[in-house]
Amino acid sequence: MIAWVAPAQSQESEKAFYAGKTVRMIVGSGVGGGYDVFSRLIAPYLSKTLGTTVIVENQPGAGGLVALNKLYIAPPDGLQISLTQGTMAGIAQLTGDQAARFDLTKFTYLATVGAPPGLWLVPPESPIREVQQAIDAKMKWRWASSGGTSGLGIGAAFTCEALNLDCHIVQGYKGSADAGLAVTRGEMDAVYVPESSANNLVKSKQNWALATISRTKSRFFQDRPTIFEAAKIAPDRVWAMDFLANLEGTGRLLMAPPGIPAARLAYLREAIKETLAIPQLIAEGERMERIIEYTDPDTTLRTVSAVVRDVAPEQKARALKLLSGEK
Repeated sequence: MIAWVAPAQSQESEKAFYAGKTVRMIVGSGVGGGYDVFSRLIAPYLSKTLGTTVIVENQPGAGGLVALNKLYIAPPDGLQISLTQGTMAGIAQLTGDQAARFDLTKFTYLATVGAPPGLWLVPPESPIREVQQAIDAKMKWRWASSGGTSGLGIGAAFTCEALNLDCHIVQGYKGSADAGLAVTRGEMDAVYVPESSANNLVKSKQNWALATISRTKSRFFQDRPTIFEAAKIAPDRVWAMDFLANLEGTGRLLMAPPGIPAARLAYLREAIKETLAIPQLIAEGERMERIIEYTDPDTTLRTVSAVVRDVAPEQKARALKLLSGEK
């Protein structure tokens, strides 16, 4: 039973609307990817909460942009939702990607389903064990990346900008595991990876974690500092870390088309909130290393807006240069 505080007639009306209907949960990538796994994890629990059928539908194409374009113009009836990679979508809009035919600030947001921070990793036997040592080393840092606008590449670029490091970001690695191994071998000096990947790499003693690149500590690395605790960042460079934090903070966006009627939207949002708090879902996610963390729709929209709309013009210009690989 959805614990929604609203007129009983309206609540019953929305409950009746969903009865016997099918909600399509769209994933902008193929079967077996991270967002597909998350969606298939959540769908049966949401189905029980809503009292309807929830199916996962894969719509791969253009790195997820095809699915977002379709969602943007889909009927606003509350029967289509999507779990989307916010970082990818934010970069596409910020850089003016012609394949992105939407305005992220106009989507209907239901929640953020976790926004894991990234970590700065170095070789396991590196003499550099703290961020200040890395700054004082005055060396040219070789960062492993899977592409300029990949999470690995973006994290490296903005970390180097914030700390004024001399960096060379090397593209071509297949992903976090491949990049982490390059650091283990000494082929690369550093890598920026999501906390779950960092946890695996550090637990297996392949890498050492210098810091969480965020204002809050990683759940897996409570004994390691945040970048703000570990270094004194110049006032004119703090924006780079905060921009990266906002970009990464978009996380896993659970969204719907613009324009859903208010009563239905309130009902759907409450169903999502209730679902993401189900202990069995959270426990199942933890067993799969898929961490379920709920962030409310208003906070989600503010974070999205901070990336694609509210960034200062001079900072946006600098961010675009960093995203394009310029120094």
